[in-house]
Amino acid sequence: MSYPPSGSTALSAPGKVLLTGGYLVLDRNYTGTVIALDARIHVIVQQLKRGHRRGASFSSVKGGPDTETVEDGSAVDDKEKEDVVVVRSPQFVNAIWEYGIQRCENGGGIKVIQRNDGRSNPFVETSLNYALTYISYVADSKDFGSLSVTILADTDYYSETAFSRVSESPGRFVNFGVPLHEAHKTGLGSSAALVTALVSSLVIHRTLQPDDLGASRDKLHNLAQAAHCAAQGKVGSGFDVAAAIYGSCLYRRFSPSILESVGDAGSPGFEERLFAVVEDADPKHPWDTECLDFGMRLPRGMQMVLCDVECGSNSPSMVKKVLEWRKQNQQEADLLWAALQSNNERLCLQLKQLAQSPDQESPEDFNDVRNLIQRSRNHLRSMTRKAGVPIEPRVQTELLDAVSAVDGVIGGVVPGAGGYDAIAVLIRDDQEVLKKLTELFKNWESKVEDDFGGKIGTVRLLGVRHGSDGVKNEVLDQYAGWL
Repeated sequence: MSYPPSGSTALSAPGKVLLTGGYLVLDRNYTGTVIALDARIHVIVQQLKRGHRRGASFSSVKGGPDTETVEDGSAVDDKEKEDVVVVRSPQFVNAIWEYGIQRCENGGGIKVIQRNDGRSNPFVETSLNYALTYISYVADSKDFGSLSVTILADTDYYSETAFSRVSESPGRFVNFGVPLHEAHKTGLGSSAALVTALVSSLVIHRTLQPDDLGASRDKLHNLAQAAHCAAQGKVGSGFDVAAAIYGSCLYRRFSPSILESVGDAGSPGFEERLFAVVEDADPKHPWDTECLDFGMRLPRGMQMVLCDVECGSNSPSMVKKVLEWRKQNQQEADLLWAALQSNNERLCLQLKQLAQSPDQESPEDFNDVRNLIQRSRNHLRSMTRKAGVPIEPRVQTELLDAVSAVDGVIGGVVPGAGGYDAIAVLIRDDQEVLKKLTELFKNWESKVEDDFGGKIGTVRLLGVRHGSDGVKNEVLDQYAGWL
């Protein structure tokens, strides 16, 4: 059933940290512990009056006044041109995209066509294609009306800029004062959180009510996974989207074959194939994602913090190299994978048991966690050497060792695929520990020569913490000054 669209819909989805299971989660035989964060990507969808382009000038629109020809040569008439989707990311300079809405023939679904000049945004564009195709199919309607979409990111998704350090911005969000492509990500999973929040907000806005969010999580998960994989150009493990939907969980990936037959947006039959995937209606390829213990929390007295190193990694190329090494050294790799999986399972179980225990007061309560984290790091450094990939490069080892020596720190890792992204550190939930870490980072300067030529910039403690919740509805009041 399709409900009349409300004036505004606001949702947010969290970032993530893959605490254990980097590289392992690519294989269904293994699992990963993914922690949702309290840093979130927010998407606000607002209905616009027909023909109104919020935040975009008519002079920026490509094409003539009567018709527009798209790539396949078909013409879009005036009536179809009246509806647009204007997407804004007001924390960045010139981050605005205006799209025309095109219905494709032969069941190809909906494709949006960028009309203004400037860089494309494949994650936004693909999310719109997938969400609007699904909405039009289930609602059996071509009429979306014009939509304004505003995207806002909590501060810790990006490293500080000279502008953001001194800017006075309204509310919880900051103006970074740079173009989006110049902003340095801290590795919290912004693309997965963005895609999840964007497709979820559009589906809720056009076909459901906010109260339906909980019951619709599985379908929104399937849609977000499909859109995110399409935007990336590959079928990834999906742990980041799972965390964005369900929150913290023990994750086992879905079979890649589920999404391999969806095809491209606009291709004949795309809308039916996408509908079958989202609704889990294909008996030959049922969804087999496992998200256990979702909403899991850290033990009382423990907190997780992230430390930005102002560098960043090319995760796709790192993953490719590790998988090539594994393929060429299958027996050796399988032994290493098995050792990591066993250790990760023990760490996850230990955290779960501590979280369920009502009393932990002494520092000794976390000794087993400390030892298991250290053992995990040993295995990852072994993988670093064998695969020739900077999973835990020397400059990060130096930093993690120094951090781990601070009183009150339980242990830390370079999460996910590793490299030069922000490190994740488990600590005793005590302000004194944060003060000691801040003091350590104040004049941090690496003294080792990195084995991969990497360098760490300014190290700073991010404000992000363990969050546990997945996608959720938001209230509009917090966006005052940004809409």
